[in-house]
Amino acid sequence: MNDDTTDGGEPSGEPAGTATIECYETDDGTVFYDAENPLAWMETTQTFSLEEVA
Repeated sequence: MNDDTTDGGEPSGEPAGTATIECYETDDGTVFYDAENPLAWMETTQTFSLEEVA
């Protein structure tokens, strides 16, 4: 069976685009950032699932 949607790799269990996302805690909350581009970070007053915004 030919399944064009797979690349033949192992399933990672992570949503696409989240492999390099890291986080750290501050007094005001949690900061998520891209380890390959540390200036790419997100601030919000609402809680989001990482899968929703990745």
